[in-house]
Amino acid sequence: MKRSKTFKTSLISRLFGRFASHAFPSFFQRIINKTYTSLMHLDLKEFESYENYPTLNALFTRKLTLPRSFDTHPAIFISPCDGFISAMGTIQEQLALQIKGKAYGISTLLSDFIASANKQKLEGGYYLNFYLSPKDYHRYHVPIDMRIAKAIHIAGKLYPVNFKWLHKIDGLFCENERVILECYTQEDKLFYMVFVGALNVGKMCFNFDTTIQTNAASGVEQLYSYENLFLKKGEELGYFQMGSTIVMLFEKESFEPLVEENTKITFAKTLGKAL
Repeated sequence: MKRSKTFKTSLISRLFGRFASHAFPSFFQRIINKTYTSLMHLDLKEFESYENYPTLNALFTRKLTLPRSFDTHPAIFISPCDGFISAMGTIQEQLALQIKGKAYGISTLLSDFIASANKQKLEGGYYLNFYLSPKDYHRYHVPIDMRIAKAIHIAGKLYPVNFKWLHKIDGLFCENERVILECYTQEDKLFYMVFVGALNVGKMCFNFDTTIQTNAASGVEQLYSYENLFLKKGEELGYFQMGSTIVMLFEKESFEPLVEENTKITFAKTLGKAL
């Protein structure tokens, strides 16, 4: 049954991805784009007009027309995305909440590709979940000057990640396909960024390594290791095709949040500070 559901959601997402990536005749594409813009109440003040996107996917993954300013202090973390902070708190007994009353295991989320010693470093540290709705800006960015040591692609289901489904399925983040980045600050403090796939998320793309392939028919899990891969705060990391979720997990006593749960946040706004 599980395999059947996994195949079904993955197939739906791949088929939707093909539709969204197809360039229809310009007059019809404008109708598609306008309809989506109206239905989702997209705010395009920072973006090009819907008429300028050749595919629905190009509209989903739209780029900002002007850069956003942010606090350049080296200890300040900025939000990596536009989204809603659906849950946050401290990791206790290797558990975090996907939403109130629904926990997930950090060890399962991060997979066996992550060393047990690193998982233990997270005990007592903070976690934050960012939900990106279909109307949000879908690109994600570097939250602080950092080094990426690993990327892990975990194949899985593509359940929706909206609140209804988060309440419905325990450990949903651990069930869905995801990409995990093992990151280190300039002070060598550990944190993870976990990009969770969802229904109709055709792909999760990463600018620093275009060989990372998600929502692929093979479903192969893959570890990518890097040496001296340094990225600067504010740089574009990549993008979701449609909305989804980003989870951030921090080593104990390395991060202090300056935001609150159940609030909207946008990329470049101050998220917290490194300790």
